[in-house]
Amino acid sequence: MSYHSVLVAVDLSNESTRIIERALELAGGEVGRITLTHVVEPVAAAYPIDAYAINMTKLQEEAMAIARQRLAGIAEKHRIPPAQQQILAGAAATEIRSKAEEIGADLIVIGSHGTSGWKLLLGSTANKVLHGASCDIMTVRVGN
Repeated sequence: MSYHSVLVAVDLSNESTRIIERALELAGGEVGRITLTHVVEPVAAAYPIDAYAINMTKLQEEAMAIARQRLAGIAEKHRIPPAQQQILAGAAATEIRSKAEEIGADLIVIGSHGTSGWKLLLGSTANKVLHGASCDIMTVRVGN
């Protein structure tokens, strides 16, 4: 069975290639079926509330630009065109599920760090994506 619309969520690590390769297998080798995405968490969440002197908007824009550049580099290795690359901002699980619905994905492929326990087995983001997704989800074990 191959899927027709696959949303591939990557964290821009070296393991992103492994996740994309698995997604391509599931899409029957058709790059046109892949939408590659990365979610940049809000920069403000990383700073204490009293960090009022920091220009959060500029930091967020810089984080988005860096992510866009890194995603493009990863996508290029797999011949995934810019129109199929998405950088999103927000809570990762929410944005991934929302993008999957928007594009009519029938599969989400996401990496997962297996350690122990259910939440650790899936990873916190993968676990959150699983709950509430309206399509199949494939987790690719990474990191071990």
